[in-house]
Amino acid sequence: GGKMLWWMVGSTAFMTQFSAWTFTGAAGKAFTDGWSVAIIFFANALGYFMNYLFFAEKSRQMRVVTPIEGIRQRFGKLNEQVFTWGTIPASILQAGIWLNGLAIFTTAVFGVEMEQTIILTGIVVLIMSVTGGSWAVVASDFVQMIIIMVVTFISTVVAVFKAGGVGVIFEKGMPENAIAGTDVNYWFLFVAWFICIFTKQFFSTNNMIDSYRYICAKDSKNAKKAALLACLLMAIGPIMWFMPAWFVAAYYPDTATWGVTGLGNKIKDATYLVFMRKEMPIGMVGLMMSAMFAATMSSMDSALNRNAGIFVKNFYTIFIDKNISDKKALLVSKVATLVFGVIIIGTGLFLNSLKHLSLFNAMMYVGTLISFPLLIPALLGFFIRKTPDWAAWGTVLVGIIVSYCVSFVIKPSMIENLFNLVEPLSKREVSDLTVTLGIIGHIFITGGFFIVSQFFYKRLSKEREKEIRYFFSNVETPVISDEFPEETDYKQRMILGRLIQIFGMALSIMCLIPKDLNGKIIYISMSIIMIVIGSLLVKAGKYETLPTNDLIKE
Repeated sequence: GGKMLWWMVGSTAFMTQFSAWTFTGAAGKAFTDGWSVAIIFFANALGYFMNYLFFAEKSRQMRVVTPIEGIRQRFGKLNEQVFTWGTIPASILQAGIWLNGLAIFTTAVFGVEMEQTIILTGIVVLIMSVTGGSWAVVASDFVQMIIIMVVTFISTVVAVFKAGGVGVIFEKGMPENAIAGTDVNYWFLFVAWFICIFTKQFFSTNNMIDSYRYICAKDSKNAKKAALLACLLMAIGPIMWFMPAWFVAAYYPDTATWGVTGLGNKIKDATYLVFMRKEMPIGMVGLMMSAMFAATMSSMDSALNRNAGIFVKNFYTIFIDKNISDKKALLVSKVATLVFGVIIIGTGLFLNSLKHLSLFNAMMYVGTLISFPLLIPALLGFFIRKTPDWAAWGTVLVGIIVSYCVSFVIKPSMIENLFNLVEPLSKREVSDLTVTLGIIGHIFITGGFFIVSQFFYKRLSKEREKEIRYFFSNVETPVISDEFPEETDYKQRMILGRLIQIFGMALSIMCLIPKDLNGKIIYISMSIIMIVIGSLLVKAGKYETLPTNDLIKE
């Protein structure tokens, strides 16, 4: 209904970029390569800052229910279907990777088979997404964000305290080349990767497809504030998330001493678990598991909810039942959510069977080679008005060809010969090169195709011209809500404030678990932080004496 406040919208925008992969694949990368993995998250922060400056309010001002409706208005009905069936498979693959990240951690903690974790977690997320819909998804994202930030903040404080300072961790826990990391023979390749990652994350956070983060905001002002919140969280987050991983690299560099079994060559993905077991009080591993489940659920439920909405609004109501009632549309949405959930679970099981798959590389490949071609027209379409409708699907087609060439035609030996490289490329450089070439190819070839399409522009039909004018008129007109708060504003604060208070009180009970005073202090500190946050929200939600219509008129 477009009634959500900025702090809920900002937290769900942040959590959508965040999953168990951050604590597994990304933490493992931080363990081996220092700062290089943090670059991705800082690039996200820059992307969200651009949201704040421009794209968040434009996204809200499209005045649509699903982002693909914006695609239809801007590029026509054919592109609506192209982007519907191009977006859904990519998000299914991403959700499958997120489930795998969680399964790795769970297997290491409980010794449960990864297949069981993938299935059970998928079912839990399905139940929440089907029964609660968008409100449950966004509300749970906010609560999960609070839990994760509190846990990771305290973990960082403990790591810094036990090491004797941040400088000690950086001195002992970083590889010889702290910025680029290990297995880098050629700096120019790393610099190219660095630049391309910032470019990719800019595109992936600023486009019509990902506008779903903000279309539920109450108005343009709330959308902008939400983007700024996501930006700030993403800017400070990497320091907190990866400090424990760097601590482990400093004090437990030999994985043979970790005591972790069942992960094989994926053992470095258990870096965060090792820190929790060895440095945090007893019970923290369980709390971290709840945070990990929360992180994965927040990403997966957003994917489920968005996919179901797109399927119903942009396919079912167009081709199957044009006169569908709201009640039936809701039922179809729930069925679609179930079906997509089963497909995601199946995808997670398939990815798990690929034993030598790197979660970090898999995530980068999906984002670069599969999703990126869709993002180019979804971003440039905001700025370049006079393009033929075929420019959008044509750009996606060119992008598919570019991705195919990067994946299967261009070989590392070609690059070695082109630049007369003396030493062969390392395994890491080969995977980074795939991402770099993919981004460069899409920017110049795929993006170039869309830009050049302007020269083939001809006047469209009156109906299409009207749709495009309507689209840009909406995008340029701010959404302004009533001056006075609505009842739903108070309810949002009150309900979530109470929930967080309950979590904080439950957390305080955990101080009874550890016998040492330091362990008790850690749990009490986390409990106090959560109770204070919850109490502030409850206080903000108590002012329920709303102005009457007569007062508003006056």
